[in-house]
Amino acid sequence: MTDTLLRHYRRLFLRGITVQANIGIHDFELQAAQRLIIDVDLYVSLEGTRPKDDHIDEVVDYDFVRNVVHERIARGHIGLQETLCDDILTRLLDHSGVMAARVSTRKPDVYPDCEAVGVEAFRAKPGVL
Repeated sequence: MTDTLLRHYRRLFLRGITVQANIGIHDFELQAAQRLIIDVDLYVSLEGTRPKDDHIDEVVDYDFVRNVVHERIARGHIGLQETLCDDILTRLLDHSGVMAARVSTRKPDVYPDCEAVGVEAFRAKPGVL
């Protein structure tokens, strides 16, 4: 992350969004939904977005992020975590207030000898970085 991005943007985050998802390419993953944990960081410009009236309509609402995640999961089977990250990033960046976003996904129950397997992706709107 560049210093410029951190100086001029507010970072909102949701940690540990846990869902049951139909995700994966292996036979055992095609049989049933599995636990998937998602983390999201949003970067929102500080210029012109400081809440003046302390009202939710003046900021990017956490409910928006949760809805994006849950709507994508509800659409059905996803083969790759990379695809899921890209789909979520695209929807998050459609919001006019979101300038950049980071999404990570992890499947904690795939291998008995590791905490999780996962993917992380970052994307910014053109001209932000």
